[in-house]
Amino acid sequence: MTAGIRTARGVKGAGVSAVAATVCYLIWSGGRDWASAARDADPDAILAGSVESVLALIAGVVCMPLLLWAGMRLLRERGNHLLVVAATVVWFFLGGHVVEDAVDGLVTAVFLALFAVLGGLLSLVRTPAT
Repeated sequence: MTAGIRTARGVKGAGVSAVAATVCYLIWSGGRDWASAARDADPDAILAGSVESVLALIAGVVCMPLLLWAGMRLLRERGNHLLVVAATVVWFFLGGHVVEDAVDGLVTAVFLALFAVLGGLLSLVRTPAT
């Protein structure tokens, strides 16, 4: 693989990772707001908002591998197994931190940018076709 092709693949991976992280963040944080509203609606109920919290977590994490895979395929890149698997694992922890710990906007933007850089680096590793 030539240097130009590797650079293009890395840029594509960073772009797709940035979009996927932003979309997953918005889904996850929107779900957390939904769970908070459910808790506020009935504060005396046991486990109020728990189902909504679990659904927010699932939606915020499950969409990541789908978006990474679909984005890279739309950009005609194959062999993205490491990007999809490793970035999803990292997103579980990083996304959990920025959403569940409610960090401020600037720190969230920095974390999402770092995730995009990581995605670009991970996309440079192309797994061979089976």
